[in-house]
Amino acid sequence: MISGRILALLCLSFPIAVRAEPRKPNVILIMADDLGWGDTGYNGNKVIRTPHLDEMAAQGLRMDRFYSASAVCSPTRASCLTGRNPYRTGVFSANVGILRPEEITLPEILRQHGYATGHFGKWHLGTLTAERKDANRGKPGNTREFNPPRKHGYDACFVTESKVPTWDPMRVPAKFRKGESLKMGWEPLEPGRESVAYGTRYWDIDGEPVSDNLAGDDSRVIMDRVLPFIDRAKEAEKSFLAVVWFHAPHLPCVAGPEYQKLYKDHPLETRNYAGCITALDEQVGRLRKHLAKLGIADDTMIWFCSDNGPEGKANGRNGSAGTFRGRKRDLLEGGIRVPGLLVWPAKIREGRATSVPCVTSDYLPTVLDAADIPYPDEDRRLDGISLM
Repeated sequence: MISGRILALLCLSFPIAVRAEPRKPNVILIMADDLGWGDTGYNGNKVIRTPHLDEMAAQGLRMDRFYSASAVCSPTRASCLTGRNPYRTGVFSANVGILRPEEITLPEILRQHGYATGHFGKWHLGTLTAERKDANRGKPGNTREFNPPRKHGYDACFVTESKVPTWDPMRVPAKFRKGESLKMGWEPLEPGRESVAYGTRYWDIDGEPVSDNLAGDDSRVIMDRVLPFIDRAKEAEKSFLAVVWFHAPHLPCVAGPEYQKLYKDHPLETRNYAGCITALDEQVGRLRKHLAKLGIADDTMIWFCSDNGPEGKANGRNGSAGTFRGRKRDLLEGGIRVPGLLVWPAKIREGRATSVPCVTSDYLPTVLDAADIPYPDEDRRLDGISLM
């Protein structure tokens, strides 16, 4: 039997400085939305530029058989936070069910042990308002599906219920037409051009809609909230959990002008798709640079994955599952085998790769093991395993 204790083997390979009172590691869980296994440079993509993810792959642990717990969005997200199969959690598909109140989540546990906890970007585990129309399911009186992050252990958030355009996220893109969702032929709005609201808002931890700093690249908009959260945690001398769930490259896929220029020799849909992935990658690099500047990079675990395989048809221009059959919604390798990375400089001192199967349900038990925190309910079934 192949051992699942990947990190233990890695950590034994390198001397670790002994501290009288070791600080619990910071944890950042990054997820892209509909990013295929073959949509990164380190997995062989010859078009899309992902230099910062490639650097993570070269410096950390590259998990070549990393799987999302589902072939669609929300169930995978539930598995990340609970360590359990999505069917146990009440989240059976996208826009169906909510993360049950009785589930024990990673932010709940870590907050009880002194962590600052924040969630940024997509939520998709329930609605964020029961007072107004918002996104897919939010509407006046819909208390049954009202399930914001503050009910699951977070003390900070900047979240949407579901998808938004990847450029100017609060506005309908130019050339957006009903039934055009798979064509990706949208353009960013020109400055000053009249536009209409997309219909999905960003919400804060108090349940209030956010109205400032929402223009331009959505991945940057999200990271603009992540970095101050990290700064506050460091100032308070707290370890932190930051869950960063980007919207890119989920439809509506729109890249800003500077990112489209990088792919000027390609069709518009490829300029949008590749451009918004490169924009996401840029924010990953910005995050790592900020951690280094604060002097906390070594003690921070950064995980990266996608929630499922790529959108669209296999013969389309965009979205690559590599050599694997299937796409998003398919219980085939291409629908659930996704990019998987971990950097943790204090423990993983040089780049390694593993072909041991790993899954998003492994996050919770692995993080708790790394922080030396027991799971609080011995009788509750976990489906993930610790990789420590």
